[in-house]
Amino acid sequence: MLLKLGVDITRLKRQMRRPLNAIDKAYIEMTGFEAVISSTYEGNHMPSSLNYANLAVNFLHPKKNPDSLIDRLKADLGLNYNIVLEKDSIRIEHDPKTTYRR
Repeated sequence: MLLKLGVDITRLKRQMRRPLNAIDKAYIEMTGFEAVISSTYEGNHMPSSLNYANLAVNFLHPKKNPDSLIDRLKADLGLNYNIVLEKDSIRIEHDPKTTYRR
C-alpha cells in the first residue's frame, strides 16, 4: 500500500486500520497495482465527513472498471463499511448500521 505525499494514517482508528491489508490485496488482485491512499483527515471533505473522525480513507480509483473493485471491496469488508465512488477516489468509511429486533 502506498501513501500520496502528505497523507497521514497515524490517526486512523482501529476500525479503519484493520481492513487496510484486505483493501490492498483486492486492489492488487483486481488491478495489478498497489492501493494508493489519497487522503484521510487531511484534504477537503464535507463537514460531516467521517474522514475528520479518522474513520474513513480515500484511495485513488483505477482508471478501468472501478465498479468491479467496489463490488469486491463490499463483499470483502462487509456491512460495517460504506464504499463510495467519488470523482477521483474511492472512499471507504467505517459506518456500522444498527439493526433493531423486536
